[in-house]
Amino acid sequence: MNPLLNTDTLPAFRQIKAENIEPAIDQVLSENKKHLEELLKQDSINWENLVTPLQKMDSRLSRVWSPVRHMNSVMNNESWRKQHDKCLSKLSSYQTELSQNEDLYKAFKSLRDSVAYESYSNAQKQIIKHALRDFELGGVALEKDKKHRFKEIKDLLSQLSNTFSQNVLDATNTWKKHVSDKKELKGLPDYALDMLAQNAASQNKAKYKKGYLIGLDFPSFNAVMTYAKNRKLRKEVYLGYVTRASELKDKNAENKKFDNTEVIKDILEGRLVIAELLGYKNYAEVSIAKKMANSTDEVLKFLNDLNEKSHDKAVEEFEQLEAFAIETDGIGKLEAWDTAYYAEKLKNKLYEFSQQELKPYFPADKVITGLFEIVKRLYGITISENKETETWHDDVLFYDIIDENNESRGQFYLDLYARENKQGGAWMDECVSRMKTDEGVQTPVAYLVCNLTPPVGDKPALFDHNEVTTLFHEFGHGLHHMLTKVDEYDVSGINGVEWDAVELPSQFMENWCWEKESLKLISGHYQTGDEIPEDLFNKMLSAKNYRAASMMIRQLEFALFDFELYKNYATPGYEGVQQTLDDVRSRVSVQKAVEENRFQNSFSHIFGGGYAAGYYSYKWAEVLSADAFSKFEETGIFDKTTGREFLNNILEKGGSEPAAELFKKFRGRDPDSTALLRHSGLM
Repeated sequence: MNPLLNTDTLPAFRQIKAENIEPAIDQVLSENKKHLEELLKQDSINWENLVTPLQKMDSRLSRVWSPVRHMNSVMNNESWRKQHDKCLSKLSSYQTELSQNEDLYKAFKSLRDSVAYESYSNAQKQIIKHALRDFELGGVALEKDKKHRFKEIKDLLSQLSNTFSQNVLDATNTWKKHVSDKKELKGLPDYALDMLAQNAASQNKAKYKKGYLIGLDFPSFNAVMTYAKNRKLRKEVYLGYVTRASELKDKNAENKKFDNTEVIKDILEGRLVIAELLGYKNYAEVSIAKKMANSTDEVLKFLNDLNEKSHDKAVEEFEQLEAFAIETDGIGKLEAWDTAYYAEKLKNKLYEFSQQELKPYFPADKVITGLFEIVKRLYGITISENKETETWHDDVLFYDIIDENNESRGQFYLDLYARENKQGGAWMDECVSRMKTDEGVQTPVAYLVCNLTPPVGDKPALFDHNEVTTLFHEFGHGLHHMLTKVDEYDVSGINGVEWDAVELPSQFMENWCWEKESLKLISGHYQTGDEIPEDLFNKMLSAKNYRAASMMIRQLEFALFDFELYKNYATPGYEGVQQTLDDVRSRVSVQKAVEENRFQNSFSHIFGGGYAAGYYSYKWAEVLSADAFSKFEETGIFDKTTGREFLNNILEKGGSEPAAELFKKFRGRDPDSTALLRHSGLM
């Protein structure tokens, strides 16, 4: 039997082969289409004979495709990629056919207009509301020729987004910098040198075996940019990073082969066509149709207001840093490849604090067990490792979540470390979503993926504080997916949650990385077990908002570029992607970008992922998360009552009610940005 089709159990990752993919997808799509025809032939339609079976069909398809999509991200190889890409257009076509099925649309309208509608649960009403909206956004009302055009463009966009992501992955993996003389790496801490030496030793090519190998994976890149005294080396690595997947051919990698310049143009053009076919002026308006924000003007006002409150402070921070760099080493001016290096040195001077001082106190096992203890205190759940479940890599762990009533609430895979052929960044994705079936409740299962610093030699993996925060962020997403109590598939977990609210639980969890009580649980010296010394903790806290305004405007630059690009593309005055980015930078950035910077060519969130005209969601949700945490600041960070309120009103509810209403139930009022500005030191 095709292992992908066994959806009664968790994926048998080590048994699945590339040749299993297309036959499995073909079979499920064929069965779903046939089943849909039968459903629509029924004399009368109700929830049980239409929506329930549709959700079962969606769940089964997701359970077949999920391990394929996931493995393509974490264990990428040519044969798997080929089969994955082959199925993308089939899945896109299927989804478009569903969204344009007029009989199905009429069936959902009949449910909305039925006498029984008022007796439906909030979750059921939300599903009907979302379905009707998605039919309209899927082109159900278009004329036949326009429907066909819409479908063609959607298929093309699916392939283009995938191509974009694959180009970024390939460009990142291809770039290598081999260093044989340790003197060139002066300034790098021992853990980084050991990591780069391990990188070299693991290579197949003999020329890389000895010495040190720098790649563009984040642990390598960040170590060089933050600590390498060699300015020439920093520049070379920096330019390799910011020219990834661009038309600029780097001497160490044929980046032109993976150039995303035309891919971006084709994606923008395709999304504009979709918007115009649907009667919108631009794709930003299409994006907003499924968000908390009410209009494009509201989003731009939100972002520009934050810029206004942060910009002057960011200018001060840059001027201070440049003056320090000139005074320290006599450089002419602060370049982009200097910023992280001198920012770390200035932090050392101002606060006598460095991230590397914390690293020995954050061994992976201690961080993970402490994280589990934190959520146990907050939500009454117990997490334990399950060593019987098959994973895709020896480093991957698997866990069970049990609540206070001894009920299974979820399970998750944890893939922590950076490695070759693994997509960069960090994310949570669904393996299985909660749904009530005839057999019982389907336990939600998540993939939690990071690219943190791996173990080196006999030492355990040691994280810096930023990496700990990343893990907490993704775990927050995972809790949102796994702790849901909603039994309807379409709005359980993160399903159906407005995209600009989906980051609330993730950013909310980051707060426990800064509190003394919780830090005691997640830290302990890897050799002695000692707590973080009081003076080191105080220094860390003092440095918390160091360059906070600079970090704020960096995110605002990304968000404004994304939103203005999709709002203004092909309108009068639009001059191009690079020009849009340059214009945003002229209003937001305080340090001039180097001419070679092609950040947009690796901006996977908006061209390869789900954040098109939605990157602002990070800041939007940060307002929600900071305000939510401020309630814990009032009652205590481990206050059980407040923890259960957050669990009951946010995590358990999924997308069953509008995010604004759920937030108000938890906080007792509308969100307020005061807490975010206070937490960022901008008040």
